[in-house]
Amino acid sequence: MKYLLSVVLCCFLILAGCSGKNGENGGKREATVSLKPNQKIGLVFDVGGRGDKSFNDSAYNGLDLARKKHGIDFISSEPQGEGADRESALRQMAADPEVSLIIGVGLLFSDDITRIAAEFPDKKFACIDYVGQPNLPVPSNLKGIAFEEKKGSYLAGALAALVTKTKMVGFIGGMESGVIKKFETGFIRGVHSINPHIKVISGYIGMTGSAFANPAKGKELALGQYGRGVDIIYEAAGASGLGVIEAARERKALVICTDRDQEPDAPGFVLSSMIKAVDRAVLKTVEEVLDGSFKGGGVTRFGLADRYTDYVYNEKNASLVGSKNHELLESIRKKIVAGEIVVDETAVGQ
Repeated sequence: MKYLLSVVLCCFLILAGCSGKNGENGGKREATVSLKPNQKIGLVFDVGGRGDKSFNDSAYNGLDLARKKHGIDFISSEPQGEGADRESALRQMAADPEVSLIIGVGLLFSDDITRIAAEFPDKKFACIDYVGQPNLPVPSNLKGIAFEEKKGSYLAGALAALVTKTKMVGFIGGMESGVIKKFETGFIRGVHSINPHIKVISGYIGMTGSAFANPAKGKELALGQYGRGVDIIYEAAGASGLGVIEAARERKALVICTDRDQEPDAPGFVLSSMIKAVDRAVLKTVEEVLDGSFKGGGVTRFGLADRYTDYVYNEKNASLVGSKNHELLESIRKKIVAGEIVVDETAVGQ
C-alpha cells in the first residue's frame, strides 16, 4: 500500500511540474495570475497626472471604487514632465511581486506597455485609450481599452450646432495625433449634420505629450477663437482643457468638455461634456481579474450602447441644452447605435 501511495504521489508531482513549462502555444506562456488578497494593482498616470479633472482622475476613481467595493489595494505613479519615464514606471511595477495588474492611462503608453507586457507574461496589463500598431499582435496578457470618441464627438458637434448663435464653433485638441483627430473629425461631422454652413475653427496645443498639460496655451487658443466670433468650443486637451474652461468663463461663452463632467469647474458655461467612463472601465477590468474572466490579446471598446461613451444632460445644464435639443440628440444617439448613422471609429492618420 505504501508503495502504491508513493507512485501516485510521484505521478502527481511530475504532472504538476509539467504544467508550468512552456511546451505549448509555440513556447508562449499565458497570463494566469489572479489577484490575491495580499497583492496590489499598479496605476501609472498620463501627462497631466492626478488632478487633471479628466481621464487621469477618472482612472484613479475607478480604482478607488474597486477598493471600496472589493477591498483591493493599489499603488500609483506619476511620470514627470512629458512622461519620458513612463516606461521605467511600468517596468518597476511589473517587477514588484505584489503587483498583479498594471494599468497605463493614456494613448502615449501604448508602445511601452505592449513591449513590457511581452517581457512579463505572468503579469496582467491594461491600457486606457490603447492604440495598437499595424501587424503587431497585442500580447495575450494585455487588454487594450478604447472608447467611441468619434461617435461621442459627433453628438457633441450636433449639440454645438443646435445651440450656437454666431454659427461659428471651435475645437481645441491637446497633442495633434490620430486619436485626438478622431475627436475633431467626429465633432465637425456632427456639426455639419445639423447645419453644413456652420464654420468650425480648429486648433492644437502641441505635437508632444506635454500638450495635455499646458492650461496657459489652452486658454490662449480659446481666447483667440472666442475673439473671432466662436461662441462654443469643444476641447479634447486633458489638463490643458482647464485653460479653455477658464477662457469660457472669462468671455462668458460656452465650452463642451471631455472625459468627465466638468460643469462644477464653470457652472453656467459648460454646455455639456462628452464623457468616457474610464472609472467604470477600470472597475470592470479589475473585476475581470478578480473573477478570472480577464482576457487580453485585443482591444475592448466601451461605447454609446451601454453609455460608457456618452454626453452629459442633467438638471444643471438642461436649460443650456434645451429639452427639444436633448430629444433630438437622443434620437441621433439611438440611430448611431443601431447603425443607421455610420460614424467610423478608425483613428485618423493611423
